Amino acid sequence: MNPSAAHADLIATYRRAQAEAAHKSGLIQAAASKGPRAIQAAVETAAKAAKRRDSYAKKLALLGVDLKD
Repeated sequence: MNPSAAHADLIATYRRAQAEAAHKSGLIQAAASKGPRAIQAAVETAAKAAKRRDSYAKKLALLGVDLKD
């Protein structure tokens, strides 16, 4: 199924959120040497990014857009 032009913006937003979530998850490893507060902040930020990504994925699924990578 080819997504329509109306869905292109939402798909682009989803892809950015997906990249951001992956990046934030990687920051947890970088924060490991900075102490427990930095680790906790990185974990919370990564969780928020993953939640945002999942929210966009759910919206796209409701529109019938399949995003198999």
